[in-house]
Amino acid sequence: MDLLKAAIGDGVLTFLWVICASSLGAATSVIAQAIGVKGIASIFVTISLVFILLFVFGTIAGALGGASFNPTGTAAFYAVGLGGDSLISAAVRFPAQAVGAVGGAFAILEFMPLEYKHMLGGPSLKVDMHTGAIVEGMLTFTSTIAVLYVILRGPNSLLMKNAMLSTSIVTLVVVGGGYTGPSMNPANAFGWAYVNNRHNTWEQFYVYWIAPFIGAISAGWAFRIVFPPPSKQKSA
Repeated sequence: MDLLKAAIGDGVLTFLWVICASSLGAATSVIAQAIGVKGIASIFVTISLVFILLFVFGTIAGALGGASFNPTGTAAFYAVGLGGDSLISAAVRFPAQAVGAVGGAFAILEFMPLEYKHMLGGPSLKVDMHTGAIVEGMLTFTSTIAVLYVILRGPNSLLMKNAMLSTSIVTLVVVGGGYTGPSMNPANAFGWAYVNNRHNTWEQFYVYWIAPFIGAISAGWAFRIVFPPPSKQKSA
């Protein structure tokens, strides 16, 4: 029953995340135009929006019992040795996240105003598959290291944590924009691939699932080597 609740929580959270994250481009455009910001300065608008999203979704995730909207995050914390997930729970939670992402992609396509629909579509490969897989893996590795450090070793202030995370996420998205999108989230990538009938391709599996998982798990192992958990001392 607990695993079922976790899967449902993941599906709901991923559904909401895909809707909100996919709206960032349109929201940034509207806000930047309203306040007279142009060009690269609009990135700060996006960072501010991601900052708000991380705070809101952190609250929702806690209310749902630790739900997650990114399978690589679950894998990374498992690699670090934290969290109560197993291969069995992952086999249930990951499909739930993928289903939630599909629902979120369809929902935002339905409700997004027509003039902003061209901003939707999810991540897409702009280079050859091998290059894309390498880039997606490296971006996921970097983002996972950042997330692990900020959450486990970063400042105590929640505001500072979210500021660091939002800045790093947007920076990596800009860096990877000309390569894979990027996604750094297999569930989100699957949702949009399903909508565009690309979900059953080798490109989707290789670039947006295998590579991110390798990057996230490698980041978890690397983090554990650099910051090993405290050893348990035997009681006298």
